[in-house]
Amino acid sequence: MRADSLSAKNGGRLGLTLHYILLTVISAVMIVPFLWMVSTSLKEPAKVFVFPPELIPSPVRWANYAEVLRTIPFHLFYWNSAYIAVVVTAGTAFFASLAGYSFARIPFRGRNLVFLLLLSTMMIPNEVTAIPMFLFMREIGFLNTHLPLIVLPIFGAGGVFGVFIMRQFFLGIPKELEEAAMIDGCSRLRIYASIMLPLARPAIATLVIFTFLTCWNDFFDPLIFINDRMLMTLPLALSLFTDEAGTAWHHLMSASVMATLPLLVVFFFAQKQFIEGVAMTGLKE
Repeated sequence: MRADSLSAKNGGRLGLTLHYILLTVISAVMIVPFLWMVSTSLKEPAKVFVFPPELIPSPVRWANYAEVLRTIPFHLFYWNSAYIAVVVTAGTAFFASLAGYSFARIPFRGRNLVFLLLLSTMMIPNEVTAIPMFLFMREIGFLNTHLPLIVLPIFGAGGVFGVFIMRQFFLGIPKELEEAAMIDGCSRLRIYASIMLPLARPAIATLVIFTFLTCWNDFFDPLIFINDRMLMTLPLALSLFTDEAGTAWHHLMSASVMATLPLLVVFFFAQKQFIEGVAMTGLKE
């Protein structure tokens, strides 16, 4: 009996060890491109593609970052991406939480059908609606402004994804809390603001990270709707380092490192709520 127990214990340790080894290998594969980006951003142009590759540049060339800031108005592109991402993230969190609460808690005729129709819009690729949306934005005078980059993500597929996340989370909150608040005379809006939103911080953190990441990295929509160079966002600005003569990889990687920093900051401050939100938003269907 003791031998069987010892064998099962050793088998469990072996499985756990293999599990961690697999995760370590996967993590290493995923982090290598990031390390190569940081390394290349500090290299001289002639040493970018040397073989064997140098992970630690010699010498370290910090001037690449200064040259990026002098070559293009990088601060302006940074501001364009930052304020658009913040506005889209805040708008998506607000409207998605309202709609998610409505679909989860307020009974009305056709609620499930409407929600199903909303989810079906996520199956339509962005490329399919690009031309109709371009023509529509041109007709209403939004072309070559930041308005399409703000309005479309909030009320488009990204907003629908936010509604889905918030609805799933609100379904997991006990109805007794809401019923007790109604007995005390709270309105639906008061329940939403005072009870549901504070409880929904993990789901909101999850939505904030996904939305901010998607908006910050969006290249397709700015390419379609923006013509003025001064209105460009960072993904478009990175393409400026490629021309007929080739790609300035040391400058491109330096700009990419600076463009990645806000994403790391957002995830660092919201990672705990993000993990909890991912775990909890799928508890109920």
